[in-house]
Amino acid sequence: MSIDTHTIQKKPDWIRVKAPTSAQFHEVRELARKHNLNTVCEEAACPNIGECWQKQHATFMILGSVCTRSCRFCNVATGMPDKLDPHEPDNIAEAVFKLGLKHVVITSVDRDDLPDGGAAHFVQCINKIRLRSPGTTVEILTPDFLRKDGAIETVVAAQPDVYNHNIETVPSLYQKIRPGARYFHSLHLLNQVKKLNPKIFTKSGIMVGLGETQEEVLQVMDDLRSANVDFITIGQYLQPTPNHAEVARYVHPDEFDYYARIARVKGFLMVSASPLTRSSYHAGEDFAILQQARLAANG
Repeated sequence: MSIDTHTIQKKPDWIRVKAPTSAQFHEVRELARKHNLNTVCEEAACPNIGECWQKQHATFMILGSVCTRSCRFCNVATGMPDKLDPHEPDNIAEAVFKLGLKHVVITSVDRDDLPDGGAAHFVQCINKIRLRSPGTTVEILTPDFLRKDGAIETVVAAQPDVYNHNIETVPSLYQKIRPGARYFHSLHLLNQVKKLNPKIFTKSGIMVGLGETQEEVLQVMDDLRSANVDFITIGQYLQPTPNHAEVARYVHPDEFDYYARIARVKGFLMVSASPLTRSSYHAGEDFAILQQARLAANG
């Protein structure tokens, strides 16, 4: 009997993380439960949950916990989506206030069933957070709003401090990994944000280890820079369950360092590239660096 060694790769030491045990971790979890909030940290089984929650950093996931798409890399549940919770924007704002967050990240599931894809709900969350915590900067990580006319304009008008939309993988893997999305539509979204409001920082991320080549990753960098994206994140893909896409390889930290050097040369204001990098990993610290970089660039 043959053995498919591709499916039983052992995780290397550089992506092992400790189980979360801190008091701060439990505080964030209880606060989310109390206010009936979802976090992408839990829903997507993020490996950094212990570190981030210990620092009281959390990424809230709005528009329910069920996605209308079925991407091969994502651990979020797929199916009939939840009804919108009209209290969610207020509950998010209250959690941000109680945690004393200086920077908050708001993301969501895809909601292809809604006429605006959930754009207005994003705006309500941004506005409520700013009313409750005026000093908190807001980063959003939105879906692609495919075929939702006016959705991007609606969200940009709320002036988030950072607009993140992940490109996720290289174009050649879209059909396999992200079949419900379109690579060039995602690039258009990011470029459109900059056209509508050049002052908003834009951000995008890509996973590696799915079977892409280095040349393809470098081309994605060029495409993102052509769309005037300020910040790129590059992290290792980890298979959430046996039903998801397999890991083609575990990328060595030296290769991540190479990607980081090239990305800086290509003009990204901020780069985060490491095996455990995720879209919201160290988002607050990175935003502060972005602000400093822009000030320096403007003299």
